Amino acid sequence: MLSLFDNFAVAFSYLSPMVGIYSLYTLGLGTGGPRYIWTIPVVVGCMLLVALVFGELASEYPLSGALYQYGKYTVGPRYGWYVGWIYGFALLATVASVDSGAVGYVTALTNLMLRTHLDPANHATIFIIAGGTIVLSAILNSIGAKILGRVGRYGVYVETIGTFGVFIALAAYGFHQHLAFIFSSQGVEAAAHNPLGLNFGGNWWTGAALVAILANVYIFYGFESAGDISEETVEAQRQVPRAMRNALLYGGIASFVLVLGLLLATPAHGIGPVVSGGINVILGAFPSWLADFFLVMVIVAFFSCGTAVQGAGARVAFALARDGALPFSSKLRTIHPRHRTPVNAILVGTIVPFLFLLLVLINPSKPVRLLWFDYPANVNALYALVSFATSGIYLAFLLTVLGAAIARLRGWKPCGAFTLGRWGIPVTAGGALYLLLMLSNIVWPSSLSSGRAVFNYGWITLIIMVLIASAGALYEAVARPTRGVYNAVPPAKGDTAPIV
Repeated sequence: MLSLFDNFAVAFSYLSPMVGIYSLYTLGLGTGGPRYIWTIPVVVGCMLLVALVFGELASEYPLSGALYQYGKYTVGPRYGWYVGWIYGFALLATVASVDSGAVGYVTALTNLMLRTHLDPANHATIFIIAGGTIVLSAILNSIGAKILGRVGRYGVYVETIGTFGVFIALAAYGFHQHLAFIFSSQGVEAAAHNPLGLNFGGNWWTGAALVAILANVYIFYGFESAGDISEETVEAQRQVPRAMRNALLYGGIASFVLVLGLLLATPAHGIGPVVSGGINVILGAFPSWLADFFLVMVIVAFFSCGTAVQGAGARVAFALARDGALPFSSKLRTIHPRHRTPVNAILVGTIVPFLFLLLVLINPSKPVRLLWFDYPANVNALYALVSFATSGIYLAFLLTVLGAAIARLRGWKPCGAFTLGRWGIPVTAGGALYLLLMLSNIVWPSSLSSGRAVFNYGWITLIIMVLIASAGALYEAVARPTRGVYNAVPPAKGDTAPIV
């Protein structure tokens, strides 16, 4: 069984400040300037409202599948199934996203140590490295929950070194900017000064900030995965809500510290070279041995994150299959007799991301006209699908929080080990409002020449979300996978049929 720290570690590894910051820092800086750092506490503070709602639900329903279970018990089986469908797809798209995102760092280390000449942009290289990472994660996930917890523990240690450690190292080698720098925009709201060539019409608050905040919106989730492994956690009703909050808050602090260090270490000649050359422009000031050390830390962080996400996605599939709500449910709910893990569900969590990886081969050299909009050139289909990962997560989150609100209106009074008491209604309303606003901000369609397109590729994110949601609605209406699921009385305390 997993301890509080193990449960927290899995959730924190999924949230992964290092993966998020190392992947999105230049976009945040290029769209919002140095002051984009202040969107971190805004996003973390608002998402904390969601974490509190989830914590209350997790304490009431400590079951594998988390969001699916919450929707099933608060509203009904069909509602829960729909949440699980969207959430599961988003998780497995995230696996492909994270593991393909690690390719550039893996090839850099391999070329350095083995004197190879791997091209991180080569489609075959991306497929082989990302595919191998998915398989390795699946093996570790299959061996047992304790291994998953151990991988998460290493992830926490690495994330701590890779955030606070980088800040200390940057400070030791000397900052180039004063604190006033982090309150400036460096003129990014105007096209003439924007290093990405974007034009926000001179508006920071109503233009640049709304796009720059997405660099952090894309990072601060994953804490809910603590609920996906509730049945494998000791005293889940108490531990899981705490793990969710701790993962989010520690992730927020670590991210703020890392971004602060990177900003203060920005070269005196401005943000342009960093936005165009990446974080390595800053880390290049380190001695080679230290830069290589941090490179290894980044790779471990990516691997830990991918493994945690895959484990969460597999448990959503297991939870649906246990209720007979997926094709071949009798096979997918199989538990390995020795390792006590949902091995066939983990296999699904391996195959689906592999299929997503095939999309990396689709990379048009010029814009392609689709219906009323253009698919952008040189953006492979995998990245377009990955744009659904965050929007799908936010949609599933919103449906879950709305489910909690509906249950309250029907008279539900939480009685788990963690409850919000009289704060339940305002916290739930605040969380729902934040999710609705940010989901709209993520999927809002725009021209490919706008600043928003650096995150959602114009209409692509919205179209993919609509297609996946519509496919789920159609499948549920025709196949009725929830016919065997009844809106059961919520499990009594301690009666959670643990996997391990």
